[in-house]
Amino acid sequence: MAFPALDTPAAPARPAPPPAGRKARVTELPEVRWAALAALAFLCALPLDLAGAPAWAWAPLYALCYAAGGWEPGLAGLRALRARTLDVDLLMVVAAIGAAALGQFLDGGLLIVVFAVSGALEALAARRTADSVRGLLDLAPTTAVRLTATGEETIEATALEVGDTVLVRPGERLPADGTVLAGAGDVDQATITGEPLPAAKGPGDEVYAGTLNGAGALRIRVDKEAGATVLARIVALVEEASATKAPTQLFVERIEQRYSVGVVGATLLLLAVPLALGAALTETLLRAMTFMIVASPCAVVLATMPPLLSAIATAGRHGVLVKSAVVMERLGAVDRVALDKTGTLTEGAPRVTALHGDPGALALAAAAELPSEHPIARAVVAEARARGLAVPEATAFSSVPGKGVRARVRGRDVTVRRAAGDHAGTAVEILVDGERAAVLELTDRLRDGAPEAVAALTRLTGAAPTLLTGDNAGAAARVARDAGLADVRSGLLPQDKAAAVREWEAAGARVLMVGDGVNDAPALAAAHSGVAMGRAGSDLALETADAVVVRDELAALPAVVALSRRARRLVVQNLVIAAVCIGVLVVWDLAGRLPLPLGVVGHEGSTVLVGLNGLRLLRDAAWRKAAAS
Repeated sequence: MAFPALDTPAAPARPAPPPAGRKARVTELPEVRWAALAALAFLCALPLDLAGAPAWAWAPLYALCYAAGGWEPGLAGLRALRARTLDVDLLMVVAAIGAAALGQFLDGGLLIVVFAVSGALEALAARRTADSVRGLLDLAPTTAVRLTATGEETIEATALEVGDTVLVRPGERLPADGTVLAGAGDVDQATITGEPLPAAKGPGDEVYAGTLNGAGALRIRVDKEAGATVLARIVALVEEASATKAPTQLFVERIEQRYSVGVVGATLLLLAVPLALGAALTETLLRAMTFMIVASPCAVVLATMPPLLSAIATAGRHGVLVKSAVVMERLGAVDRVALDKTGTLTEGAPRVTALHGDPGALALAAAAELPSEHPIARAVVAEARARGLAVPEATAFSSVPGKGVRARVRGRDVTVRRAAGDHAGTAVEILVDGERAAVLELTDRLRDGAPEAVAALTRLTGAAPTLLTGDNAGAAARVARDAGLADVRSGLLPQDKAAAVREWEAAGARVLMVGDGVNDAPALAAAHSGVAMGRAGSDLALETADAVVVRDELAALPAVVALSRRARRLVVQNLVIAAVCIGVLVVWDLAGRLPLPLGVVGHEGSTVLVGLNGLRLLRDAAWRKAAAS
C-alpha cells in the first residue's frame, strides 16, 4: 500500500482539543461549605459567649454551628448504627448535644467544628486527585491523521485500530502507542519515562501516546488500542491505587469502635441501673450527662491534632506542604524509600560538564544552536554565556531531526550533533568545516545536598533508598554512584515503578515514594506515603502525592520524616495525659459524686494541657532539630 510522502502539505486545521480538566474550587464541595458555615458561626458566637453577652445573642449562632457541622457526621453515624456499628462521628454529635444540654455550648461547638473541617479537607483532597487523573487524559490528542491508500483522513483518536498508520507532524502529540515506520525526530517522552532529554526516534523505534514530537514528521504504525496505551494504563493504575489503598486513620480513630461502644454503654448503664433501683430522674440524668462530658474524646481529639497540625505548619514554613494530619502521621512510619531520578535526585535539565578540544568552538556551537529550542541547544548556549563568550550571528540555519543542527558562522560551516561512542552522559561533537573541533559532555546535574539527604534517609529508616527510573542504565548508574545509592532499577515504565512499590508493601514495608512526573504518579498513589517535588512536578504528581517539597530541597525529605516521628511521640504523650485525666474524672464520677463544674474544669484543663503540649512543634527549633537528625 502506498502512502503520501512525509512532506505532504499540512492537512486542514483540526478541531482544538477540549480544555484540560478544571480543578475543583473549594466552594464547590458541600462538605466545605457546611464546614465553613459551622466554623463561622462558632467564631461569631465564641467572643459573645466569653464576654458574658445574653444567651439570645450567641445561642442561635451555636445552634447554627451544631446544625451545619453536625448533620452530616450525625447522619453518617446513624447509617453506621443501622449497619450495627458505632463510630466516633455519632459519639461526637451525641457528646456535643449532651454538652449543650448541660450548658457547655462551647465544648460541643468545638467538637463539631473540628470534625466538620477534617471531613471537608478529606473531601477536597479526594476531589482534586480525581480532577488530576481526568486531566491526564488531555495529554493525548483527541484526533489523529490516519494514512490510507488514497491520502489522509482526520479521525477520532479513539477510533484508531491496531495496524493503522498515522502521521504525526512537528510539534504534535502522538495519538497512540506504536512503532515508527518512517521519518526521524526527537520525541519528548518525559511524561512516560522521565528521561530529561528528548529521545531520538527513527524507523523501528517504539513511541508512546501523549508524548510530544519535535521537529521531524513521523509515520507511525498503531500497535495498541486507545484503552491499552501506556498513558491509559497510568490513569487506570492511579485510580486503582487510590481506590484500593487501605483507608488511613489517625491513631485515636483505630480504637474508635471499642471506645464509642464503651462510652455509650456506660452512659446507658448509668441511666438505667439507678432508675431501676428507684433513683430520682433528674439526679440520675445529671450524673450520666456528667459522665458523657468527662468521658467524651475532646481531649483525645486534641491530643492527636495539635502536634500533627503544628508539625504541618512548621513543615510548611520550611517548604514542605503536608496535605493532612493523617499524612503527617504516616510519614513518620516509613521504613523504606524509593527515589525517582530525573527532576528528583537531579535537576531535570542537562548542563555542559566538560569540554574537550578547542574552547573557541563553543562560541561557534552556541551561535549555531541559538535558534533551536532543544534542551541540548539551551545548555550549549547557557554554557557559552556563563564563560563570557560572545555569541556571533549565524546564517543558513538548518536542523535535522534526531541528528543535530548546522549553520554558517563567521564564514565557517558549523555542525553540532550527537557524538558516537561511550560517554558518561550525553555527548555532542562540534564540527567546523567538516573537522571535529571539540566534544561537549552534558549531564543532568545532581541536586545540591543529594548525597547528604540519601545518607540521612538511610539513618532514619535503617535501609538505603532505592533508585527507580525510566532512564537508561548508564545514566541511572552514574547518578546512583554520585548520590551514594547501591540499589538501582532502570528502564522502568510507570507500571513497573508501581509494581516495585506494591511488592515492597506486600512484604510488610512502609514505602516512601519520591517523584515529580506523570510517570511517577502510579507509584506515588500505591506507596504508604508519596512526596512530590514541587517546582517542576506535574499536576498529577502534585495531586496524587501526600506531600510536596515546594522548593525542591532534598534536605527537606529526611527533616519532614524526623519531624513526623517527633509529632507521633508527642501524640503518644498527649494520649497518656488525656487517658489519665479522663480516667481520674470517670472513676470519681462513678465511685463518688463529681460536681459538674469540677468535671468541666478537669475536662477542659486536660484539653488545654494536651493542646499546649502539641503546640511545641510550632517553634523553628523543632525543624532545626529534625533537620539535624
